[in-house]
Amino acid sequence: MTDLSVLTLNIQNPAPARAERQLDWLAGRNEDVLVLTETRDSAGCRLLAERFTAAGYFVHYPIPEAGDYGVMIVSRLPATAGDFGARLGYLPARAAAVTIAAVPGPIEIIGAYVPSRDASPEKTDRKRKWLHACLTGLSARPPERTVFVGDLNVLEPDHQPRYRFFVEFEYDFYRRLTADCGLVDAFRALHPEAVEHSWVGRTGDGYRYDHLHTSADLASSLLECAYIHHPRLVRLTDHSGLSARWSIDPGPRLVTSDPVTVGEPDTLF
Repeated sequence: MTDLSVLTLNIQNPAPARAERQLDWLAGRNEDVLVLTETRDSAGCRLLAERFTAAGYFVHYPIPEAGDYGVMIVSRLPATAGDFGARLGYLPARAAAVTIAAVPGPIEIIGAYVPSRDASPEKTDRKRKWLHACLTGLSARPPERTVFVGDLNVLEPDHQPRYRFFVEFEYDFYRRLTADCGLVDAFRALHPEAVEHSWVGRTGDGYRYDHLHTSADLASSLLECAYIHHPRLVRLTDHSGLSARWSIDPGPRLVTSDPVTVGEPDTLF
């Protein structure tokens, strides 16, 4: 038996040159599933999708609407694409889902890139509407064998430090992931007192924006959940990664090659 592992990273819609650097780092990781957020219909994101696909990985890359962002899921496990994003009915590419055939049963991995906001009513309403749609979608599904992961652009209610900018509907989303949807913050489950940040502003102010929640039945199998600061520190992107590992048999893996050295593929996306 081998363990199941998932990594999420906000890739900041890279230009092709930076996407090549990100690809080199991602290809060296050993996680089974990569959930990449802040994707766009761009040359850099297409490069990542095409190179991973050409190397034999399963890639689910819903193309965002013009001007918007989304999520890409890359898996070295056999997977099927789900319709969670489409069922939200609002900014559908902001969520993407795949199901992997783990042992003893399938696990759905839902990646999310929650809209950010400023103080404007338009962006505040946009974020509020998407969070409501996401909670509705999550609470309507069975609360078992689920991983919900990505850049949620919300903070836990007792985040250190505390920032006045965040308001109740954002904290409420975090609370309701557990209260209404039965999901457990994997990092907090293993590190109840730790202060960590996945994005740091120019003035040094840190925010734990990137999260991984798991259904309670999977939480008991958690082995590790940790932030990986290297990609932020070397400016591959402006976020740290977040990786988790469970003592769950993921089943057989796909036969893959190195996406860095694979030949230039035909355009797929």
